[in-house]
Amino acid sequence: MTNDKISQPEISVVIPAHCEAEVMPAALQSIRDTLRDAGVAYELIVVDDGSTDNTWQAIGEFAAQEPALRALRLSRRFGKEAALRAGLEVARGKAAITIDGDLQHPPSLIPEMIAAWRGGADIVEAVKKDRGSSVESWRARLFYALLRGLSGHDLDGASDFKLLDQRVLRAYLALGERNIFFRGMVSWLGFNTVRLPFAVQPRPAGRSAWTFVGLVRLAVTAVTSFSSAPLQFVTILGVCLLTFSFVFAVQTLYRKFSGTALDGFTTVILLLLMIGSTLMVALGIIGEYIARIYDEVKGRPRYLVRETIDGDDGRDKE
Repeated sequence: MTNDKISQPEISVVIPAHCEAEVMPAALQSIRDTLRDAGVAYELIVVDDGSTDNTWQAIGEFAAQEPALRALRLSRRFGKEAALRAGLEVARGKAAITIDGDLQHPPSLIPEMIAAWRGGADIVEAVKKDRGSSVESWRARLFYALLRGLSGHDLDGASDFKLLDQRVLRAYLALGERNIFFRGMVSWLGFNTVRLPFAVQPRPAGRSAWTFVGLVRLAVTAVTSFSSAPLQFVTILGVCLLTFSFVFAVQTLYRKFSGTALDGFTTVILLLLMIGSTLMVALGIIGEYIARIYDEVKGRPRYLVRETIDGDDGRDKE
């Protein structure tokens, strides 16, 4: 199907990328062929999140043969969440699909997502059928169980592979947070949601850019963005320690006045270690929330664009 660039595209496909030069041409080709076979008017929006390889060059080469492709090159790496936001902010379609550029999200599911949207769904969410039994899978299960317990949002199996109707997209873009957790925010919005299972595909080339530290940061952002339960936990822990201290004080005074108290520092040292550790943990939790407030108050932009490619206007330096 010939894509009409003048009229509004029906589907915008947003593809965040970081150091995906090896797989990017194949991913874009697969997504484009799927959309053409589905017979929809589309646009492709690729966001290069500060890649240090030839990802931007690969995007430019593909853009030369695909007028429906638009691309943003961020000035540095701002993270996948910011890259998704950047792409969604410029999406012009009646619905937007977010999909990874490493082919682990199967483009073959896109027609089914579009059909569910045309059938009345506001959000079509692709969920992972089976995470397997690897260490990473168990970590993911533990994280989502913790998030569900703290926030009440069930994100088990959730991914960033989603279709958002235009009104859902407007609601998402109206959220003002700088600390972004895309899949959690979409869940928080509500709306009519359809879930489609999919099997995660092996990467055809390269390796994941996610590091353990990056995943920990994402987990902290997710928990602090959607729940104040850790702060309440600090309060509960303080009350428990106060109760324990009162009971221990009564016992100590009784033994002192009855003449059965024993000399020694073991109890004192244990108490100091317990109370000191608890205070440090409590201060750390409170500090995380203060850090989030500090980031929000600064009001810095979520991302900065270095360069763009537009199928209508060609390449533009910013």
